[in-house]
Amino acid sequence: MKAIWNNQVIAESNDTVVVENNHYFPREAVKAEYLIASDRHTICPWKGEASYYSLNVNSQRNVDAAWYYPAPKSAAQNIKDYIAFWKGVQVS
Repeated sequence: MKAIWNNQVIAESNDTVVVENNHYFPREAVKAEYLIASDRHTICPWKGEASYYSLNVNSQRNVDAAWYYPAPKSAAQNIKDYIAFWKGVQVS
């Protein structure tokens, strides 16, 4: 699987985890140079608190386009240290 935004591969892995139709990539499969920490947090009743990254690729920013669960609830431990994408990031 690849995550692509702004004509750049952001993440690539054969080891994604699919949860609610979203592919979560292992952190080591995501190119950290494109990630910018965000202050945004949301709550999922069964996964826990999500944190976000914005993407910065070729001087363009995609705000809060990636999310992850740094301390997921027990039902979502399989996505700890995995990152998922949305907001126009193509995952295929």
